[in-house]
Amino acid sequence: MKRFLLSGVAIFALPAAAMASCPNITTADMQGISDGQYPQQFDLSQFEAAADCDMEFAENPTIAAMNERIRGNPALPPVAERLPSEPLVVVPYDTIGSYGGELNVLSNATESGTSDFLSVRHVNLVRYSDDLQTIVPNVASSWEWNDDFTQLTMNLRPGHRWSDGAPFTANDIVFWYDNLMMDPNVIPEPRDYALAGGEPMNVVAIDDTTVQFNLAAPKPGLIETFASSYVQPYQPRHFFEQFHPALNDQADANAQAAGYENGYAVIAAYFGNSDWMDTPSPMLTAGDNLANLPADHMPTLESHILVSETTEGRHYVANPYFFQVDTAGNQLPYISEMDETYVSDEQVRLLLLLNGDVDYKSQAVNLDSVPVLLEGQESGDYSITVRPGIASPTISFNVTSEDLARRAVFSDLRFRTAMSVAINRDELNEVVSFGLGTPQQYIGFSPRPAFIDESWSQYEIGFDPARAGALLDDMGVVDADGDGDRDLPNGDPFVLNWQFSTQPASARFVELIAQNWTDVGIQTSVREVTSDEYRSAQSANSLDVMMWAKGQPAGSILGDGEIWVPPFDGYFDVRTAMLWAEYQQSDGVNGVEPPAWVDELKAQLDIYQSSEPGTAASEAAAQEMVSIMTGQLLFIGTVNSPAPIYRANALQNFPDFRTQSYEFYRTYPYRASQWWLNE
Repeated sequence: MKRFLLSGVAIFALPAAAMASCPNITTADMQGISDGQYPQQFDLSQFEAAADCDMEFAENPTIAAMNERIRGNPALPPVAERLPSEPLVVVPYDTIGSYGGELNVLSNATESGTSDFLSVRHVNLVRYSDDLQTIVPNVASSWEWNDDFTQLTMNLRPGHRWSDGAPFTANDIVFWYDNLMMDPNVIPEPRDYALAGGEPMNVVAIDDTTVQFNLAAPKPGLIETFASSYVQPYQPRHFFEQFHPALNDQADANAQAAGYENGYAVIAAYFGNSDWMDTPSPMLTAGDNLANLPADHMPTLESHILVSETTEGRHYVANPYFFQVDTAGNQLPYISEMDETYVSDEQVRLLLLLNGDVDYKSQAVNLDSVPVLLEGQESGDYSITVRPGIASPTISFNVTSEDLARRAVFSDLRFRTAMSVAINRDELNEVVSFGLGTPQQYIGFSPRPAFIDESWSQYEIGFDPARAGALLDDMGVVDADGDGDRDLPNGDPFVLNWQFSTQPASARFVELIAQNWTDVGIQTSVREVTSDEYRSAQSANSLDVMMWAKGQPAGSILGDGEIWVPPFDGYFDVRTAMLWAEYQQSDGVNGVEPPAWVDELKAQLDIYQSSEPGTAASEAAAQEMVSIMTGQLLFIGTVNSPAPIYRANALQNFPDFRTQSYEFYRTYPYRASQWWLNE
């Protein structure tokens, strides 16, 4: 008989011997039980067979009280009825945890610096294990490819439920694809990862727990997208269909009754007009209309759900229907609540970290803050580790600038070459990265796979101010008026206006590069802005210089080739050539026609994405992609450096990360649902 604990106790430790008849194994002590099909986790039936036991279930004693804070949720049934029939059994790292506590984190602002926190509560159909090589089930229980990678079948967990108790089924995946990703009223342009061979997929619900992705061309990297991306390929159809015009002929009337112009306006309030999940919720945008909407936030499958939001931050409580349990049968997550505070000032964030007011932080903590953070570890009761990075700060120039004279200069390969060799990367490494980094060129693939020649990582990175000056002279970018600064070829003054955010790199990093460029006669003015300001200006095509961390593992590129086609990345990243993208998206009606090499780059990307990894065709296409992208220096690499990870010492079951990076979706491989606070 399944057993659950009643609510009413604030925080308590879960005694191992009393919780269940199954052994309370951890990865530190498997008690003679071998890993199942996948490391560090089992389906329930697999675990019971391996341990020769019958699992009993337990719940957070405050879960009913937290559920009452989720507007629109009904009273809770017993925990056994809230779990799937095959919950995912997570093997904790070190200990069976204790329920309770509040995880306190920092972000720069709404939609800015939030991915480390979002990845703590994140789930997807599959994920990378913490070896960053093995893809393992998560929301899905299993999957199968056909022989030529044109059909992916995903099997879901029977009885899985959304955070409001409604059934989660294959129809929620079909809805996400057909009615959100492929509806131009919601997503104006289909994302690359949602296409195969440039064509839409056919996503079909075979039954409630089986969904097929049928592809127009082979795309073995689709599973990689689901493993490492923030993109969640499902949304709650039962929640949205009352407002979706394609599903309900009363959708607009329902929306107008709630105070919105039409159904799509309600969808935008909850889902936004992108697939990024930290856009403002109706709690910020709905105003007086919030009470007329069905909930403050759409239902989720994540470990925690948003229950309050202001311009200062967000607050979350545990999802009462979360699908994971530990090996003692305790429904995860252990941590009851999460609080996210927005702090835009880097120095204020650093002070909060030093004071020990934060439980976890990785994003937007730059390497040059490590010395002072290390000094404060004992007094702040926290720990700092420094781990390798994948992406690195990368610079681009606006090759489709609205200023035609600047566009001509930025579009000239000689200029981009000059600006690359004008950068003293060794100085950057020593001053900002304490000699721990690696000067390198941007090659698209990061880390560099063995089938890409190492010479590309060194392409045009040698510090050579004299050569930079000669290239600029050859272009006619010379000091025409004798004031010591180079001018545009038409004689107009030439000042590079560089607006930057400290999220991808420190101010000192930017200042050193700006001085390098000024030293070769290109006057460079720098100004720090928030991440949101930077992204908005970049999308408006109004910047001269762009910079963000850039780089993508080979496996991820198999599923999402966005960095290889104009504008060469998404809204939240460094990109350029906005008008090339507009030209392609409008079939030549608007924008600026890109050079021929852009089409060749896309052709090679198509071959790479449709080829089985490790084959000659796959590797030859990747080599040609690097040859084109790096040879054009559309993006200029700087220094790849390790990066710090901050954790409060009270945060338990926290492993050493293999990398501090966005590219495997930060904390997602490290199973944050089994973190707990020893307070």
